Amino acid sequence: MTKIALVVSGDLRESANTTCWAAQKAMEDKLASVLAGMGHELWRAHPVKAEGHGFISSQREGMDVFAGIDPEMPLIVAEAVWQYSHHVLPGLTTHKGPILTVANWSGQYPGLVGMLNLNGSLTKAGVKYSTLWSKDFEDAFFLDGLKSWLETGEVIHDQSHVKPFDAASVVAEDKALAGRIAAEWRKDKLIMGVFDEGCMGMYNALIPDELLMPMGIFKERMSQSALYFAATQVPVEEGRAAYQWMVDKGMTFHLGSDPKSELTEDQVIDQCRMYIAAVRLADQFGCAAVGIQYQQGLKDLWPASDLIEGMLNNSDRPPVARADGSIIRDGEPIVHFNEVDECVALDALMINRVHKELGQPIETTLHDIRWGDKDEGGTVDEFVWVFEISGAVPPAHNKGGWAGSESYRQTPMFFPAGGGTIKGYAKAGDIIWSRIFVEDNKLHLDIGRGKAHELTPEECERRSRATDYPWPIMNATLSGVDRDTMMGRHKANHIQVVYADDEAAARRAINMRAALAEALGISVCLCGDI
Repeated sequence: MTKIALVVSGDLRESANTTCWAAQKAMEDKLASVLAGMGHELWRAHPVKAEGHGFISSQREGMDVFAGIDPEMPLIVAEAVWQYSHHVLPGLTTHKGPILTVANWSGQYPGLVGMLNLNGSLTKAGVKYSTLWSKDFEDAFFLDGLKSWLETGEVIHDQSHVKPFDAASVVAEDKALAGRIAAEWRKDKLIMGVFDEGCMGMYNALIPDELLMPMGIFKERMSQSALYFAATQVPVEEGRAAYQWMVDKGMTFHLGSDPKSELTEDQVIDQCRMYIAAVRLADQFGCAAVGIQYQQGLKDLWPASDLIEGMLNNSDRPPVARADGSIIRDGEPIVHFNEVDECVALDALMINRVHKELGQPIETTLHDIRWGDKDEGGTVDEFVWVFEISGAVPPAHNKGGWAGSESYRQTPMFFPAGGGTIKGYAKAGDIIWSRIFVEDNKLHLDIGRGKAHELTPEECERRSRATDYPWPIMNATLSGVDRDTMMGRHKANHIQVVYADDEAAARRAINMRAALAEALGISVCLCGDI
């Protein structure tokens, strides 16, 4: 019998750890049973705590746990929840035995999201690992992969959908334009405004400065305390005017009276005050893009930033004036990279510029790769992903725009100060998906095509209830990439999406973005049917 160590990374927020523990425990019990049936013992390397959960909930705790694990042991990191990768990353960087990351295929909590973040972090850190996922841990895909890992120390996933980009496939005009943009960035330079780095332990979301500088991109590191203070200086009347602008556009706010559990008008107005502050700070520092960390620090001071982030990324948004009365970037997004994911920032800057040149939609956002399922409404025969982010999408992505968007209070488990989301269901259309990631201290871009689908109201409701109801969803299929090849390749919890007018426009935009990335020194792979 082989003894296999089990470690479980959790949240920094104890409210999340205690709420999600039952789902994690059920997953662990099932995994232990499957391994016992194969003749192996799953040994929990850290105890269930008096607080009522068994998660590692800080970096120091994770280091201490790994100090008690034989570094040669096979080890599984099993996740049914969102987790902070830096809790376990230090120990994993020095572990010498085979490592397997595992998640349950469920939308209930972001276990798949947590596992993908850890995978991306391990990839960036140069740590060898294997990865698996399953709905019930009884399917052939999972069992065969687990047997392979137990026998050989690795699981090899199909990567046949991934092809290196060939610049010869790009028409001369677009290739030349991509080269001119790259040269312009290097000459004139761009600023990436970062309101505190390292959101939620996402090591994979940090791009070293020395990889950005040769492209002409530099970080302006700003404190969230400065954003908080600037928001307090915005008159309430200005915040109320921005709120009324959204109401006049037809957006629905589901308001209540108890700020501890319901969305209140005061919370939304404070969000609008921070939106105005963020626009003015971006203008003051000359930032081409800004990213707000929020979920640690600001969560105790101010309502959630998600509504703000979606507003910033929309071309049609409440106007914000300078002291002289001129409107800041009128009719344009203030490019925002959610959760200060700097890989998203670089990607979004390329999207914004290329899509402007091509006359394509410029609103872009990240989503979590949250979950996926068959379409029980019968609209789409293929496997349909649920791409979902914590309340922040540009309303232009939602069916009906502002009028098709609504705002619910963020869940108290994660967001004690409340604040509203931008909830909606993405409109049907051709999309481009992508991810920039760091591997071997180099930047890489994976890019592909897909479609967003409008499913039946009943199916949208089912999917929303199976995940986090206040949050927006894009129901998507990816061209030439199935569920398991996507999971086996993707190096991040986040996926970047943008619309194109049609399939031909999507193909052209992909090729031009790939050419721009290559001109900037990024290694590019085309994924699926391009």
